[in-house]
Amino acid sequence: MRGDESEEGCRVTSAIDGNAASREAILARVRAALGKDGDRRDAAAAARAYVAARAQGPRPAMAGDLVARFVQRATDMESTVERLSSIAQFPGAIARYLDALDLPPALASQRTRQGVCWPEFADLDWEGAGLAIEARPTNGDDRLGITGSFCAIAETGTLVITSGAATPTASMLLPDTHVAVVRAGRIVAGMEEALALVRAEHPGLPRAVSLVSGPSRTGDIEQTIVVGAHGPFRVHIVVVG
Repeated sequence: MRGDESEEGCRVTSAIDGNAASREAILARVRAALGKDGDRRDAAAAARAYVAARAQGPRPAMAGDLVARFVQRATDMESTVERLSSIAQFPGAIARYLDALDLPPALASQRTRQGVCWPEFADLDWEGAGLAIEARPTNGDDRLGITGSFCAIAETGTLVITSGAATPTASMLLPDTHVAVVRAGRIVAGMEEALALVRAEHPGLPRAVSLVSGPSRTGDIEQTIVVGAHGPFRVHIVVVG
């Protein structure tokens, strides 16, 4: 590494540390002004106790198979869904999915057999399936992003994706095609169960929790639906198990 690169890295690290310190100082002043400058762990415990003591509001009945309900609702939200019995089948399934995409000439550039994936999928046999998949965060130019999911919501056909060093959310936001793995045992009934699971398994809470219900779409301009405006043009979900 050149000396100027090392110095630049130090400057970036110092800036990040400085921003974190400034943020903490501001929050400390806010807490003091509110009379809440005690141990934050006590405050967090009090908040959890408050939520737990309140009854949930009315909810629709959720009868039947959660996996089947999720598949139906995700399809309603214009995701495509495939079920596999083993993660080892995943690369071949993705290759078939990509080959079967029926893209108009205007979107021909989106056809690809290259992409990025989360680290948890790095050791799968991508090459054997004829795919060039790299386990790295997207650089913004990748057409295909392959991710896992924290859990999924049967009621709405929604993916729940939590951010982290090994789960970069850009990989499902920037590419044209987002492929997500959902473990069948991680499909929960509703938002309430999903958020309870986030709190239980992320005591410190992730920086971001993304809720993905189908491809990106917007109707901001003249109430005309445009797909892919703020995210992927297509979402393909693979339920494993």
